Amino acid sequence: MNKANILLIYTGGTIGMITDYDTGALKAFNFEELLEHVPELKLLDHHIQTVSFAHPIDSSDMRPCHYDQMVELIEKNYAYYDGFVILHGSDTMAYTASALSFMLENLTKPVILTGSQLPIGDLRTDAKENLITAIQIAGWQRAGEPVIKEVGLYFEYKLYRGNRCTKINSENFEAFTSPNLPPLIVSGVTLKINQEALRGVFRQGQFSVRKHLNGNVVILRLFPGIQETTVKAILNIENLEGVILETYGTGNASTQSWFIQSLKEAIASGIYVVNVSQCLGGSVMMGRYETSTELKSIGVISGKDLTVEAAVTKMMYLLCCNLPAAVFKRRFETAIRGEMG
Repeated sequence: MNKANILLIYTGGTIGMITDYDTGALKAFNFEELLEHVPELKLLDHHIQTVSFAHPIDSSDMRPCHYDQMVELIEKNYAYYDGFVILHGSDTMAYTASALSFMLENLTKPVILTGSQLPIGDLRTDAKENLITAIQIAGWQRAGEPVIKEVGLYFEYKLYRGNRCTKINSENFEAFTSPNLPPLIVSGVTLKINQEALRGVFRQGQFSVRKHLNGNVVILRLFPGIQETTVKAILNIENLEGVILETYGTGNASTQSWFIQSLKEAIASGIYVVNVSQCLGGSVMMGRYETSTELKSIGVISGKDLTVEAAVTKMMYLLCCNLPAAVFKRRFETAIRGEMG
């Protein structure tokens, strides 16, 4: 691997914690002293610089304004670094990875998110391996070109496309999976690249950054017995502009007249409704069954095999692009960052 300049961005999360042996409590350590806590980084043949949020946060408090902070740091330093590693709490990491994949337009350098299930100061921590390998991947070049040119999420020996993964376990080290796309890289004795999986990210033009995502979005998860008053209350939220509708199986939903009519009225009022499946794997195929035919006929948008995280953040991204309705639908149903099959 060629020597690369890597910027390490700490946003907060378990990975940046050490144990205060006087109190037993977890506390954030000073990332300016990173090499003291992770001396193995000295063995990496890369130049590593660190920067931290002024006020690191638990990822449960992550909001679009924090996405803006991350992309601003990358935009400001894009010309000076070969790759970026973002340390982030695992709970909402898949949302952030998805959001950044859309906000960083025409990205040609690696942006790798990672974290850990145990603090970096714990004897059994997974933090060191995740951190070291994420930096290796961010600095991996061939013939002067980065191997990875997109937003990825590295956790427990696997690099996933950032907008294709979801957190599935809060206790195991293998906390994430990518249900509809194999890992881009698997880390073993060597780093094994899946060249086929790397295809599918559309780039056109110069690198640029899109900020200020539109947060007027809601997730509506269906369940047997959901009430008309509940659905109507959600669809009538003030300033609502987008709904991620979590349906059954391949995109199926109730055919009750009140339900279809409620969605039809919402769409007619200018609200975009996107159909994604509650199933972890597989894809929405509206019209395959009668229970999804009406959704298609009233203008519900197909989310295909998007994760919920990718559907939410893609909605927030496209809403801030001020697109005509027909263009919005076409772009949502088309892969623009390799986020859907």
